[in-house]
Amino acid sequence: MSRPEPPPRSAYRTFRPITTRWMDNDVYGHVNNVVYYSFFDTVVSGHLLEAGVIQPGVSPVIGLAVNSHCNYFSQVSFPDRVTGGLRVDRIGNSSVQYGIGIFRNDEDTAAASGHFTHVYVDAASHSPVSLPTDLRAVLEALLIA
Repeated sequence: MSRPEPPPRSAYRTFRPITTRWMDNDVYGHVNNVVYYSFFDTVVSGHLLEAGVIQPGVSPVIGLAVNSHCNYFSQVSFPDRVTGGLRVDRIGNSSVQYGIGIFRNDEDTAAASGHFTHVYVDAASHSPVSLPTDLRAVLEALLIA
């Protein structure tokens, strides 16, 4: 399996600044790998919250993470400025795969990139449901053709 190339900022539709914290660094002096998954969740959830299509504790439909993956290309360390790029790679009936890029400071190529898949379910029963119309519209605006 060949290693993928780091994607450029132009591969993403929208961006969100993320503040690194002292505690994000590990003993090796760089952001620990598990923190990148928190960055992914922050980028996705922040966008959906701002778009008004999810409301924690209130929404009748919730997204459950069923798959995630990350490729690491270069180190990020506190106090670097991080920007998370977001796009939608695929939309299904009840699922969406987000593409996320993590950019260090003003660099044009990602320090890390990956994907995050949500399956949308009824909040009470956790049975899969079709994507609500308003959510689908927000997701389609991020879709990479």
